Amino acid sequence: MYTIGQVVEMTGFGHDTLRYYEKIGLLMPQRKRPRGARVFNDDDLRLLSGLKCLKRLGLSLEEIKTFTSTKRCVTDRLSMNDGDEAVLRERIVLLKDNLVRMETQRRELDELIDRTKNNIRMYNELLDGTP
Repeated sequence: MYTIGQVVEMTGFGHDTLRYYEKIGLLMPQRKRPRGARVFNDDDLRLLSGLKCLKRLGLSLEEIKTFTSTKRCVTDRLSMNDGDEAVLRERIVLLKDNLVRMETQRRELDELIDRTKNNIRMYNELLDGTP
């Protein structure tokens, strides 16, 4: 069991972020400490690791809530339950939509990188006195 301070240290999420995730239902730590203090377990840490990954992928909190709504990670056909196929299809749609967004961002970044390289080359030529 971990305190909120320990989870902040271990995950890099801030206190306010963890409280907000609890408020919107993404995270549900236990309250076994005196005065109702939050207590986190290893499952909470795994969930937070997954949330961090999904955030880095660019998913919105609403998309992340949809993605994590089953609280299950289906990794093989044998472990699938009723309804998991629909969940997986929904996750595929979310990830494909996000992939399109990321590919667009990459093209835009590639263009900015090319422009920056051209500017550096032009400025170096001006300094060197070469046309």
